[in-house]
Order: sequence, then C-alpha cells, then structure tokens
Amino acid sequence: MTATIIGATGLIGNHLLQELLNDPVYDTVRILIRRSLEIEHPKLEKKIIDFNNSDSLLVALSNSDVVFCSIGTTQKKVKGDKDVYRKIDFDIPVKLARLCKMTGCEKFLLVSSVGADKKSSNFYLRLKGEIEEAIVATGLKSIHILRPSMLLGYRKEFRIGEKIMSPLIKLFSFVIPAKYKPIEAVAVAKAMGIIGKKTDEGVFIYEYADINNLIK
Repeated sequence: MTATIIGATGLIGNHLLQELLNDPVYDTVRILIRRSLEIEHPKLEKKIIDFNNSDSLLVALSNSDVVFCSIGTTQKKVKGDKDVYRKIDFDIPVKLARLCKMTGCEKFLLVSSVGADKKSSNFYLRLKGEIEEAIVATGLKSIHILRPSMLLGYRKEFRIGEKIMSPLIKLFSFVIPAKYKPIEAVAVAKAMGIIGKKTDEGVFIYEYADINNLIK
C-alpha cells in the first residue's frame, strides 16, 4: 500500500510515520511537508508542498491508497487569529479530502477531537465538528475519524497548560468519563496504522475505548 501523511511533524504524525515505516504492509510512505525534514528511509517519499496550491497537492496525492491527516495548529502559533487558525485546521483537511476523491483515493483518516460538535459554543470544538461534517460531505467511501482527548507524549513545543494539567489528569483519570481520558499519542498513531489497513466502507468514529481496543 501507498500511504500519505499530512501532519507528519506533529505529536501524533511523528509516531504515525514511524509506525507506517515499520509496517511491511505499507511499501511506500509519503509525507507532505512545508519544509525539509531530516529523516531518511528506503520507503519514505518526502514532498515539500505549498498547501495553498491545489494542483501541487493533487499531484502529491496521486496513487495513494490511504491518506492520514493529523494536521493542526494552536492559538499560540497563530497568535489568536481565528481566521488563520481556520485556514490551517479546516481548509487544509477539507481540501485534501476533496482532492482524494479526485485522485481515486477513497480512504481518509482524520484526527479530530473528543467533543467535536458543529453546534458547540466553543470555537475549537465547533471547528472540529465543521471539519468532520465537510469531510463526510465529500462522499469518500471510507472515512475514519479519531477523537482523542488530551494527548500525552513529548512535544517539541512547550505548552504550559499541558505541562501543569497532564500530571493532574493522569492522577485523577479514574474519575474521568472514559472518552475524556488522556491518551498517549503513540496509541492513537498505532490505531491509525491498523485502521489504514481496513477495507470497511462507511463513516467510522473512534474515541478513547475504541482506540485502546484496536491496539490490544
């Protein structure tokens, strides 16, 4: 299989890249990146892409059997600009899903968020819900949406809120409803690698328990 990853430099994407490179089912692993990445592997194809250029994206997605999208930004990175936030978190995944349809790749995996709801009063959760709805509307035959809660794992980017909250949430996780429990980013990546090999058609949602059940 040929797998294409968007968001390979992020917390989940980095683990996912390693998972796919180590999985013999995936003989080509293509990553679409904005800038050069210092990693080499016989199976790896690196495509430096302008995500605003639909023609370049269309070519880069060609011959993919499955596309994994774990791209996302933060309020800090966009300096609180919600329009810029939306251009990254909404425009890119939705454009990719539409282009997948054009290339004939019918399997698309998206990392969303627990609580995603287009009717939410929360900007982040509302946006995630809108992304999900737009991707489902593309009509792709096989859409898999993962909705993790707080992600655990090492980030290059320092986030003071997560630094403070992660130990507390781990300590009191036994009282947190299952789908809101924190989860290791590597667990999400492992689940994505497994899902990518599935042949089921339809729209599938995976939350905490579903992700853990997949990797057991």
